[in-house]
Amino acid sequence: MNVLVFGAGAVGAYFGGRMLEANHSVSFFVREKRAKQLKEEGLKLISPEGDFVTKNLTLHTSEKEVKNTDLIILAVKGYHLEHVIPQLKIIMEQTGAFVLPLLNGFEHIDKLDQAVGKEKVLGGFAYIFATLNQQGHVVHGGNSSSIKFGSRHESQIEVCNQLNSMNQHVKTNLLLDENIIKEMWRKYLLITAFSGITSATQLPSGFTINSESTFNVLKNILLEMNLIAEKEGVIFAREEVDKIISLFKQYPNDTTSSMHQDLRKGLPIEVEHLQGGAVRYAQKHNVTIPVIETIYGILKPYENGKPN
Repeated sequence: MNVLVFGAGAVGAYFGGRMLEANHSVSFFVREKRAKQLKEEGLKLISPEGDFVTKNLTLHTSEKEVKNTDLIILAVKGYHLEHVIPQLKIIMEQTGAFVLPLLNGFEHIDKLDQAVGKEKVLGGFAYIFATLNQQGHVVHGGNSSSIKFGSRHESQIEVCNQLNSMNQHVKTNLLLDENIIKEMWRKYLLITAFSGITSATQLPSGFTINSESTFNVLKNILLEMNLIAEKEGVIFAREEVDKIISLFKQYPNDTTSSMHQDLRKGLPIEVEHLQGGAVRYAQKHNVTIPVIETIYGILKPYENGKPN
C-alpha cells in the first residue's frame, strides 16, 4: 500500500517515519520551507520507542506531483484544514485515495465528508506526546504512541485491513477499532480537558494533579464534554469518564499538551478547533458548558500566536 503523509509536523513525521523505518512505501506532502529543512536535516525521530534517521525521503510540494497513493494520512493542525482541503481534493481526484484524518476534535469530519464524500473519509486519531526541535527533528516525550482507525463506510474495509496488517512491522501501534466514532469522542473529551487546563495554567500536568482545585476544573471540563457527546449520540458511562480522569494521574509530572507547547513557543493554537468546537456543539444542543466557555475565553487571544 502506498501511503502519503500530508503534513510533516511532529505527528506526521513521527508516524510516517515509523512506516518508512519498516520499509513501507511512504511519501510526504509538505510546504516548501519544511521540504527544504527535511532535505538538509533529514527526518529524525528521538524516541523511547527507538531513534530513527533517514534522508531517503520522497517529498511533494505540489499536489499535481502526487500520483500513486492509496491512503492519505492527514496530519495537519485544525487551523490549517480549510487551507489544505482544496489540495487534498485534487490529490484524491488524481489518485482515488482514501483519507485518514488525525486531527483532534470532531467538526473536521463533517467538513471532510462534504468536501470529498463520506465514503472516502476514515475515522481515526493519534495518541502521542511529541514536538519538533529547532532542527525539525521529532522529540517523542512519551513511552508509547498509536494511531487508532476504523471504517465509516463499507468501501473502507479493505484499506483499513491493509493498514492493520502493517502494525506488526512498525515501532508504534496501528490499531483497528470497530467502534472508531466513540473512540474519537473519547479522545476529544481527553484532549479538550488536558489541552485546556495545561494551556490556561501554562503549566505541565503535575501542577494540575497536585492541586485539588485545579484538578476539579479538569474534571468539570470532562463532564461538560461528556454531556456534549451524549447529545451527539455517543454515550459514556460514568465509569468510563472516571477512567479518563484516572489517566491524567498516571502522566509524569512534566507531561504537557501540544497546545501548551505551541503556546509557549508563541505559535498558533487549536483553541477554535477544540474548545471552540465544544462551544458550538453546546449551542447546537442548547446546553450550558460554563467551564469550557471560560477556558475558551482565556485562550482565544492566543489563537493566532502570541498577541502583539
